[in-house]
Amino acid sequence: MKPVTIDDVAKKAGVSIKTVSRVVNREPNVRAATKEKVEEAIKELGYRPNPSARGLAGRRSYIVGLLYDNPSPQYLAHLHAGVMEACLPRHYGLALSHFISTAPDLADNVRGWLRQAQIDGVVLTPPLSDHAGLLETIKAMGVPSVVVSSKGPGDIPSVVIDEEAAAYQMTKHLIDVGHKDIAFIIGHPDHYASALRLAGFRRAMKDAGLSVPDGWVRQGYFDFASGREAAQVLLSGSKRPSAIFASNDDMAAGVLYEAHARKLLVPDDIAIAGFDDTPLSRQVWPGLTTVRQPIRSIGETAGQIVLDAIAAGGLAAADAPVTMAFELKFRGSTGEGADL
Repeated sequence: MKPVTIDDVAKKAGVSIKTVSRVVNREPNVRAATKEKVEEAIKELGYRPNPSARGLAGRRSYIVGLLYDNPSPQYLAHLHAGVMEACLPRHYGLALSHFISTAPDLADNVRGWLRQAQIDGVVLTPPLSDHAGLLETIKAMGVPSVVVSSKGPGDIPSVVIDEEAAAYQMTKHLIDVGHKDIAFIIGHPDHYASALRLAGFRRAMKDAGLSVPDGWVRQGYFDFASGREAAQVLLSGSKRPSAIFASNDDMAAGVLYEAHARKLLVPDDIAIAGFDDTPLSRQVWPGLTTVRQPIRSIGETAGQIVLDAIAAGGLAAADAPVTMAFELKFRGSTGEGADL
């Protein structure tokens, strides 16, 4: 079958090739009626722009980069899906690239990749989104960027939730259902969100007049292994907490695994809460009570911001951070709610 071309779309819509190009590239000053005719023709014909041809014509690659450094696989998968939701309607591709945030030549590595791949704009995840030198390098290159789950240096757009408030509310929930002896597992120390989630936990405990024994705040790294290791310490002491709040679902799953290994009943012997509401939270037994942050929507919003900046031909404006809503999801790991 002969591929559909931009000429076919122009003929179908009764407009010029240039007008079709302007609609595809989301350029301004196209009349609404004309835009509607072109979009209908694109949909009817199943037209898909050729990225290489578009790049040669517009000096763009029509590719957005998503940069990460070893986050939760579940988190990354949902974020990726969200950014793609923003990219697809604008006929942009998405390139993922992994960089080590602690590498001494991080900024040089990213600069080289951006140039070689001719990336039009980037979305950065923690801890890369907290790396001031990297962000300054990207900004100096004139590449539109947005950070997620971090406020960055303040001069780059960001998409966040209120991390401290979310952790506060989850801790308060554990207190309200009767727990006084609550331990906490911190996320990766290089992530912006980790300190805020810890702050929310401590503030809720303080407001309730509850103390946190020495050793009941354990360092984790947002992965299953560190969650289990923290649980081994917390569940081996002479006094055991009645609840453990891990600051992501991967670590909470590690706590749940260790509790089962010790033949502890969840939630009767130990209640467990997580953070993120990734699919994992519904795949373990019992299901994890967790903070739901809308990861996919965060990715889509970040994608829209960077694509708008690309279309405008400049760096994205750094207004106040876009703050997305969170909610608590109650499941069997704390004794209430459905497990799905």
